[in-house]
Amino acid sequence: MTVLVRDGEDMVLSVRLTPGATKEQIGGVWTDEKGAQWLGARVRAVPEKGKANAALIALLGRWLDWPRSAISLESGDTNRLKRLRIKGGGEALVFRRLSAIIEEQGEPS
Repeated sequence: MTVLVRDGEDMVLSVRLTPGATKEQIGGVWTDEKGAQWLGARVRAVPEKGKANAALIALLGRWLDWPRSAISLESGDTNRLKRLRIKGGGEALVFRRLSAIIEEQGEPS
C-alpha cells in the first residue's frame, strides 16, 4: 500500500505522526510490518484533545499549499498512524508536492 491513493475526486494520505517533537516537519516514508507505507510527520503539539491532529492538518495545509478546510482526519484519531482525506486534491499536484518533500527530507529518524 502506498502513502497516497486516489479515492474518487479526493486523495487519501497515510501518515505516521510523531507528536511533541522539537521541530515540525514532513518527510520520509516508514513501512509497517504489513508492508503498508506511511509518510512521516512531526508536530510540536501534544497528543491531547486533538491538538496534534489539528497541528498535522495545519502543517499539511502549509506544505501542500492546500486549504486546511479541505483536509480532514479520516481515521487514527488517537493512533500514531492516520489517514487523511484531501478533498478535491488533484493527484498530480499533491503527488508532485509530496514527492518533493520526501526527497528533500529523507527518512525520518
